Amino acid sequence: MAAVSRLSVNVNAVAMLRNRRDLPWPSVTGLAAIAMEAGAKGITVHPRPDERHIRKTDVFELSELIEDRFPNKELCLEGFPTTDFMQLVEAARPEQVLFVPDDPEQTTSDHGWDFLKDTAALETAIAAAKEWSVTVSLFCDPDPAAPEHAARLGAERIEIYTGPYGACYDDTDRATRELDKVVAAAEAARACGLGVNAGHDLTVDNIPALLARAPFIREMSIGHGFTADALVYGFAESVNRFRKAMGEV
Repeated sequence: MAAVSRLSVNVNAVAMLRNRRDLPWPSVTGLAAIAMEAGAKGITVHPRPDERHIRKTDVFELSELIEDRFPNKELCLEGFPTTDFMQLVEAARPEQVLFVPDDPEQTTSDHGWDFLKDTAALETAIAAAKEWSVTVSLFCDPDPAAPEHAARLGAERIEIYTGPYGACYDDTDRATRELDKVVAAAEAARACGLGVNAGHDLTVDNIPALLARAPFIREMSIGHGFTADALVYGFAESVNRFRKAMGEV
């Protein structure tokens, strides 16, 4: 059994539901607290420039929640390293930042960095985050060539994009092929000395096969699949279900 959970619950979907009305519920911090009390490693949020789900105020409230009540848990901020986003990272000082190559209009992150094209911007962002003592992770396609680039830039971790694997829920053969790609990238990252995270469309059904082949994955950021599960089972029980899928309970 794992001593520390791999599960970081992404609460963007909670914020999106809240923002349908000008009301304070569902509470982002309230449900984040339930998840952490139930055993989640931490909370992930991806604040967009238009604040269509997570707002800057949420980031500071989550940071305060973790500092005050859950000092052994982690806050991870995801985002494209614009000036505004970097100012937010500097002010909030999360435990981890995940830099993603998103256009502001994207509904979700759907590809990793082009490391050759984006080298200069990433070097600047990584240096700043390290100066603020924030762990740096870079979003990568499931490509075994990607981790070496991330390591050269100074990242400490990568998050492997598992969307194509998650999309194969009804196609076993294709799922195996996509899983092979994820595992190859994960093994390459480990060989480079990087911590390995994974995220996108992971569920209680597809996590066991991934961890059977890459048990060294240290974190899984799960939002959509977790929230869908929680609508049926509740936040606390869904934490338990995902941790069982990860072999932790």
